[in-house]
Amino acid sequence: MLFLAQSDLPYVWEQATPEGKIIIFVLLIFSIFAWTIMATKAMQMRKAKRLNRYFDIEFKDRNDVMSIFERRVQIEGCPHFTIYEEGCISLAARLKQDPADPGRKRISLTSMEHVKRSIERAVAQESLKLESGLILLAIAVSGSPFLGLLGTVWGVMSTFSYVGRSGNADLATMAPGVSAALMTTVAGLLVAIPSMFGYNWLVHNLRVLTVGMDNFAQELVSKMESEFLED
Repeated sequence: MLFLAQSDLPYVWEQATPEGKIIIFVLLIFSIFAWTIMATKAMQMRKAKRLNRYFDIEFKDRNDVMSIFERRVQIEGCPHFTIYEEGCISLAARLKQDPADPGRKRISLTSMEHVKRSIERAVAQESLKLESGLILLAIAVSGSPFLGLLGTVWGVMSTFSYVGRSGNADLATMAPGVSAALMTTVAGLLVAIPSMFGYNWLVHNLRVLTVGMDNFAQELVSKMESEFLED
């Protein structure tokens, strides 16, 4: 069985064209960005899931929907808390709109619609925050194979050009250039394959978190309506 030994890599690298080396260097940068994004987003989503779960337990144990907000607690990295806080800020502002009745505990249907929109806007913002950075991973997935292919085609073109000038088309003349050209395709696939798996996994987790935020937002609105909406 033929295989590429580790000692062959320096030789193949030496045979690569300057354009091929540049492309491999660009792919190396893509790889660093891709792995950094995958690690960062994985930790962010894992933290968000854990904090959402803890906050949901605390939220469901409260009969007063505003009780957590009135304690002025802060939970960084918890999308559900951010949605809850934005909804409570909007609700508190609507409750205090009537200066003649500072102790007012009911709001109209129109005011509740404004609160709903604030909550929906918070859900959208949290979704975008979790999604940020994934576009770079998508670029790595889609762009790396084409960069690798470009390097291969360029290398093969240079090899045939050299063969044409030298007038010698034997295997010893062509093999080094072709193997060096194929190295860029290998590099592109080594960037794209793990990035593809990581991107799909992150997109799945993003979808799960987004559905969870939508469900929490609906539950929050329902509790606010039952407690503060005028009959």
